Amino acid sequence: MSLPRIAIDAMGGDEGVRVMISGAALARRRHEQFKFLLVGDEARISKALEAHPNMREASEILHCEDVVAGDEKPSRALRRAKTTSMGLAIQAVKEGKCGAAVSGGNTGALMAMSKLALRTMPGIDRPALAALMPTLEEHDVIMLDLGANTECDARNLVQFAVMGAAYSRIVCGNEAPRVRLLNIGTEDTKGTDKLQDASQFLRDASGLAMRFEGYVEADKINRGDVDVVVTDGFSGNIALKAIEGSARFVTDLLKTAFRSSIRSKIGFLISRPATELLRHHLDPNNHNGGVFLGLNGVIVKSHGSANAQGVAHAVAVAARLLEDDLTTRIAADLSALDDGALKASGNVAAQGQQ
Repeated sequence: MSLPRIAIDAMGGDEGVRVMISGAALARRRHEQFKFLLVGDEARISKALEAHPNMREASEILHCEDVVAGDEKPSRALRRAKTTSMGLAIQAVKEGKCGAAVSGGNTGALMAMSKLALRTMPGIDRPALAALMPTLEEHDVIMLDLGANTECDARNLVQFAVMGAAYSRIVCGNEAPRVRLLNIGTEDTKGTDKLQDASQFLRDASGLAMRFEGYVEADKINRGDVDVVVTDGFSGNIALKAIEGSARFVTDLLKTAFRSSIRSKIGFLISRPATELLRHHLDPNNHNGGVFLGLNGVIVKSHGSANAQGVAHAVAVAARLLEDDLTTRIAADLSALDDGALKASGNVAAQGQQ
């Protein structure tokens, strides 16, 4: 199947060109139909391509030496959108030269540039950052928002639920994803007014391609009992960092324990297949690829520290969203909402905050 080209911000991420090109090459070895626009320093990209002959006929280079720094403020990055590798990759999507863009660069800058260039879809007030996380079951869980919006009202949360469900149907194959709102308890009386308003709207809504199942607490996110977790960007980012930190803590603790004595080292050799499975399951590279949902285009954020395997996964996510036409899916789901009731939900939340 022929797919639109994917723009790669080759300069983004902790290691930049080498890892981004290696990841794209790995993705293309798995899917020969992938084609790329590689944005960045032409000399460095050409050098990196020497190790990946499978990329030569599938790639075009757009020369650019300017890079968005990892600690650069989004406001400053916006002023350089037309000269940086990140900005030019997004611009290629806006102009229709590419169907999607993948970057491992500054998240705040990527969000700001993408929103300004692509704008939000009709019916969406704010875009949200969504990502996949591992669970105890075979499927991943999708969580949003993970940092794009620190404050949200009930209307925003309902829109996030619709977008997250559409994303889950494409990436995870869930025909009717189980959707829950992140809260401090599962009882109907728990949580803020905006959470209760969003919950009530989703309970009463009909025709949505999801199963709304109320609330979920943070310690249940990875149990496998929910497909989409919806929250504001402030709480979502804290929960994400806590989960990632816990995963690193467990793996580091196991390493320390297995090195503590000769008996422990022998135990490690015996249990190595199980520990390797655990390591693979917790490796963020195997779940890499956050997506800015709600934009008029596909933008995928790769972890800055991702290796080639992680970048390849992010590229595959972008291709999957193009293949299944994410924006059309979201638009169709939004049309099933009672817009009058949704606006009323937002008004109720606003009144409750006064």
